[in-house]
Amino acid sequence: MIPEVRSFPPAFRADARVLILGSMPGEASLAATQYYAHPRNAFWPIMGRLFGAGPDLPYDERLARLNAAGIALWDVIARCRRPGSLDSAIDRGSVEPNDFAGLFAACPRIGHVFFNGTAAETAFRRHVRLPAGSRPPAFARLPSTSPAHAARDFAAKLAAWQAVREALGAAPRHAAACAGAA
Repeated sequence: MIPEVRSFPPAFRADARVLILGSMPGEASLAATQYYAHPRNAFWPIMGRLFGAGPDLPYDERLARLNAAGIALWDVIARCRRPGSLDSAIDRGSVEPNDFAGLFAACPRIGHVFFNGTAAETAFRRHVRLPAGSRPPAFARLPSTSPAHAARDFAAKLAAWQAVREALGAAPRHAAACAGAA
C-alpha cells in the first residue's frame, strides 16, 4: 500500500500579503517537520538573500522573518498517498487540498500567490476552488527550489524569485484578496 503523507499547518500572520505554496513536503521535510528541510533545496538560501531568512538561522527565526516581511508559507496538498519525495509519485486520486478559503479569510491582505514550481501550480488549479464571487489574488509560478529541478542554476532561480520581494513592495492587487471567503 502506498503511504499517506500529511502537510504542515500554514506558517503565517494575519497581515500576510504574499503566499508561497509548495505541493507537498518531501521526506526530509516531513522527518524534520520543517518546510524545505532538504539540505540541497534552494528555498532557504534564496530567502536568506531576499529577506535575511537563510539556512544559518534557526528554523523558527527563518519563519518569523518571512512572516514579518508579509510572507505566508503553506502547501497546496493537505494529504495524499505518495511513495518517496517526488511530486510525480503523488497518487492524484488521493489528493486532499488544504483549506484555502479559511486561509484567505484569516489573511485578507494576500494579494499575490507564488507557486514553488509547476507541481504546486498544477495541484492548486486542479484541486482548489475559491468561493464564488471572491476576487482572487494574482498567481505566478516560480521555478522550483527543489534539488530535483536542476534545469536552472541558483543564480537563475534567485533572479526569478525576486518577484516575491517585488510583490511585497507593490500595493496588493486589491486589499481584500478573498475577504469574503469563509
